[in-house]
Amino acid sequence: MKGRGGVAIATAALLLELVPLAAAHGGDKAMDMNAHDMPKAQSQPAGFGGYWSLSEHASLMYWHIGLEMLAWVVVLPIAVMFSIARSRFTLPSQLVFLATNALALVLGLVYNHKTPEMYTGNAHSKAGWAITWIASAWVFLALVQVYAGMHDKETVEDQYKHSMTAANMLRYQRVQDEELSNSSRRSGDSGQGTERNSASLYDPSPSPSVESEVQQFIGQTHNDAHDDDSGEDDNEKHGLLHDTPIDRFLARNVARFAVGRTLQAIRFFHILIERTILIQGFVAIVSGAVVYGGIGRGGAVFNVLAHTVKGGIFFVYGFLTLGRWMGAFADFGWAWNVKPPKEVVGRWRAALPSAEFTESFVIFLYGCTNVFLEHLAAWGDAWTAQDLEHVSISVMFFGGGLLGMCIESSKMRDLLNSGVAASQAASIEYEAWQQPRQYRFSMNPMPALIIMLLGKMMSSHHQDSMVSTMIHTQWGSMFMGFALARALTYITLYISPPTSFLPSRPPTEIVTAFCLISGGVTFMVSNKDTVAALESYNLDAMFIFTVVMGLTALLMAWTTVVIAIKGWALRKESSGQ
Repeated sequence: MKGRGGVAIATAALLLELVPLAAAHGGDKAMDMNAHDMPKAQSQPAGFGGYWSLSEHASLMYWHIGLEMLAWVVVLPIAVMFSIARSRFTLPSQLVFLATNALALVLGLVYNHKTPEMYTGNAHSKAGWAITWIASAWVFLALVQVYAGMHDKETVEDQYKHSMTAANMLRYQRVQDEELSNSSRRSGDSGQGTERNSASLYDPSPSPSVESEVQQFIGQTHNDAHDDDSGEDDNEKHGLLHDTPIDRFLARNVARFAVGRTLQAIRFFHILIERTILIQGFVAIVSGAVVYGGIGRGGAVFNVLAHTVKGGIFFVYGFLTLGRWMGAFADFGWAWNVKPPKEVVGRWRAALPSAEFTESFVIFLYGCTNVFLEHLAAWGDAWTAQDLEHVSISVMFFGGGLLGMCIESSKMRDLLNSGVAASQAASIEYEAWQQPRQYRFSMNPMPALIIMLLGKMMSSHHQDSMVSTMIHTQWGSMFMGFALARALTYITLYISPPTSFLPSRPPTEIVTAFCLISGGVTFMVSNKDTVAALESYNLDAMFIFTVVMGLTALLMAWTTVVIAIKGWALRKESSGQ
């Protein structure tokens, strides 16, 4: 990892991050209703009585929310992308994140001292501090790896990944293309709507555009230039740190324990946090919104939690779908491309199941577990028709997911072909016995069908009010839109299957991602407490619809920019600049 000159600054940022943590530790008084420490609780207005209803010191809360959103939505994704790309800008971006988050936490503590406790025992405080500690640990592990010389070594993922250059990839592609002699569409067409001529693919020196695609495809690659730059990194580090006591302390002590299996564990946990920290931030933001609005109290927490978890799954699923369109997971064969074999990406990546199998498995798992959770809010009470409806939906997920996994099984496909394959030996010379081109690419309609049926069911589901019915209809319609767009993707790719290892980027997948993200957010806010709060402020369902659509478009645009920043960082590091 480059940019070791920012080590001292990042260390200072870690110490800054500990300031609000230390202020909160043992300072549980800040969370207690004490006549000497806090103002007396005022009479609560009609409604939920959350912090939303407080006008005193509201500016502190607005600054807290704004800075937290800046830290977790803007700065942190960039820092994660820089870290994945092993960029020299990783530590500076982590510094900005820690400083911004620390300032937001301080403002939150000040707000707690100045306002009455209006949500006793809320989950946001506990989750927020825990996630802050985890984020601080992520930066600390990055510092340890810098002093352990990790920028000269491969990550855990790189140990299992074969070296893959643009030339090797294209050479293997040519071998595969020779087996498709009767195919009318060669690998010169990547399926992106822009054709690359065959000369560029058969040229031993690929064009810069293809090479940049491959660099994005393979993700992190070990660059030989790192070995040449290691001395330069040390000079940069010592030049900026001026041989400070912090530098000497870390250099002396890290080398003692960050070796062998300890070093491997550090690398593993660093990658684990790096891949999950954004989801943890999402949990913190959602829990903060619940506490700020004052919803989910008492038994209502089950309804809010169920809608939040289920809607959050579709929200994350939408971003994964957008990532597939942008080329993420192409080495798994998940980016609407031909799955590379183990000679190209390594054994364990080639052994991973298809994206459709993973989707079907998640649907199957949800159906298995949710059967026992549908009656949780009314445990011990008599079952109602609505409970049975929800259980039936779970059974549909169970059966649909199981069928989807069967469709993805190559063994199952061979068994289904047994009847016609029995007469193959007598006429083995016929080329018609070759597997169809569509066999090289997974086309499984079951995940989309299950989600479409879910959307249709919930659009027609009886609700307690007109606003609730309309909001459920909104996210149900978005899920049906996802299924229709995914069907168009499969129809297009069935007519012209992908023939390249590079992502094909079907435009219909942008629509599927938009429908999933917006539908997931609308699903989350369709809980009973949120609907009641909307009705108390005389807001209708169209307010939710317009706000969610605008938020979805903005988040998708920002996600695309962030992934592009990762590509820029990869290119900059590989060029050795």
